[in-house]
Amino acid sequence: MKRFAANPLMTTSISLGGLLLGWQLLVKVGGYNTFILPLPLEVWAAFIDSLQAGILQRHTLITLGEVLPGAIIGCSLAAVLGYLLAKSPLAERLVGPYLIASQAIPIIAVAPLLTLWIPSTYWSRVTVAVLVVFFPVLVNMVTGLRSVSADLYDLMNSLHATRWQIFTKLELPAALPILLTGLRVGMTLSVIGALVGEFVQPRDVGLGFLLVTARYQFKTPLVFAVLLTLGAMALSMYGIVFLIEKRLLRWQMQR
Repeated sequence: MKRFAANPLMTTSISLGGLLLGWQLLVKVGGYNTFILPLPLEVWAAFIDSLQAGILQRHTLITLGEVLPGAIIGCSLAAVLGYLLAKSPLAERLVGPYLIASQAIPIIAVAPLLTLWIPSTYWSRVTVAVLVVFFPVLVNMVTGLRSVSADLYDLMNSLHATRWQIFTKLELPAALPILLTGLRVGMTLSVIGALVGEFVQPRDVGLGFLLVTARYQFKTPLVFAVLLTLGAMALSMYGIVFLIEKRLLRWQMQR
């Protein structure tokens, strides 16, 4: 058991094999029509066919071109505003209630309005991704900065550190673990945001468009292939942040 836990590749392979076996048994034993729940091999065949036709790559690149700017802009805005809210109680009292209340509004209800306010189809989709990413990163930024001990601030002040030195040498390193946790969540949610933007902003490109088209054409295996592609994209975004976290916080992991 310890050997399996120490070998991530073996653990992942066993987990994936169990998932595929359970999927196969569910279709066979449950008596599901493959039109409703296709077999894993049918999904794989649809995936390969779409790759050979160049369809999946083209739509994936379009969606990825919306996800990455949405994630970067959303994380950047959240980090800046989070710092201001953590440092200014007045700003938190003025802005905080509106930010919290905004989370009660489903993004699917706001997205159609963005298509009216923003003429560009591309930027309206990116904006939806920004909104989805923004709040989790903001909360983690505020939480991370407020977790810094007051004694450490006293130490930095006794050394006559400047505001920039306090931020780079104390606040940022102390808040980084919590901030990167928010980034992992935010980068994953950016895929959902871009997909919602593609649903409400019609355009003949993007994985959202391909997903809707496959559903209307009753190509269920292709629907599953697109869903698996979206899952792989989210995992890739999560993995990138994890690698960054592993490098930046290697001192903490070694400890």
